[in-house]
Amino acid sequence: MAKENFWNGKRVLVTGASGFIGSHLTEALLNNGAEVSVFIKWDSSAGSRPHIMDNLEPIKGKLKNVLKGDISSEDTMKSIKANNPEVILHLAAEAYVNYIFDHPAEVLKANLLGTLNVLHAAMDLKELKQVVCTSSSEVYGTAQTDSIDELHPMNPTSPYAASKAAADRYCYSYWKTYGLPIAIIRPFNTYGPRHTYDVIPKFIELALKNEPLTVYGTGEQSRDFTYVSDMVEAFMLMASRKEAVGKAVNFGNGKDYSINFIAEKVKELSGSKSKIVHVEQRKAEVQRLICNYGLAKKLFGWQPKVSIEEGLKKNIEWVEKRK
Repeated sequence: MAKENFWNGKRVLVTGASGFIGSHLTEALLNNGAEVSVFIKWDSSAGSRPHIMDNLEPIKGKLKNVLKGDISSEDTMKSIKANNPEVILHLAAEAYVNYIFDHPAEVLKANLLGTLNVLHAAMDLKELKQVVCTSSSEVYGTAQTDSIDELHPMNPTSPYAASKAAADRYCYSYWKTYGLPIAIIRPFNTYGPRHTYDVIPKFIELALKNEPLTVYGTGEQSRDFTYVSDMVEAFMLMASRKEAVGKAVNFGNGKDYSINFIAEKVKELSGSKSKIVHVEQRKAEVQRLICNYGLAKKLFGWQPKVSIEEGLKKNIEWVEKRK
């Protein structure tokens, strides 16, 4: 984990804090003594979404400040400067698969222009210690080697992946050009409580209702799934360790599992009677993602602690309790 007492009293800003990983990260930062402010997506003209703060509801009274707005708007820079954080963890992004294919321009604005707003605000923060920018394993495309390390070619196959690759390289360029203390984290697929729109939460939700589990294509496409507590530790390391500055670092489980395997395992662990149904392959499908986390282990001694079976059990139990 991060250095002892590093977070105590640190002024931290988390963008995208109401999301899946962001909310878990915000909790962990508060538990480690940080003074945490959050930036959440808010459209005043539309009244925003009524559930936008749901993931933060149990801890909202502990937050130092709640900033609201559009991450791609220039007003974001003013909000961040006024907040004056020492550490920024930038997770805000458009990542919902069913949205990105039909709204590529909006995805670009949120993921690239939003990141540039954070970087430009950071340039004026006199007490800034570190910025963590969230990239994605999707920037690599399908694995061309046994596992994907940070030198693997970038071959983004979707508008989302392309926007993340662009933001990733802009972050690197701002470290090289302006000397900003930027670290780039490349998380592989992450799952756990509060996640709603990816394959594992969808399968769990359907399995507990004994409804069909929809698999795109053959189901032999594989992903590297990491439980959220392991990924939160990764974010906190990237934000607190100077060895991370100027680097892009992969974090994942180091094993890949087919979507067919995940469907069968969710059925087994939930005692479901669901059928597995195959439909047409999705656009821009990446066939195989598997993480080489050797650099993370070398720099920080990080390695995943939660196995896929243990993580799925925890996730299923959480969903069952909610129901």
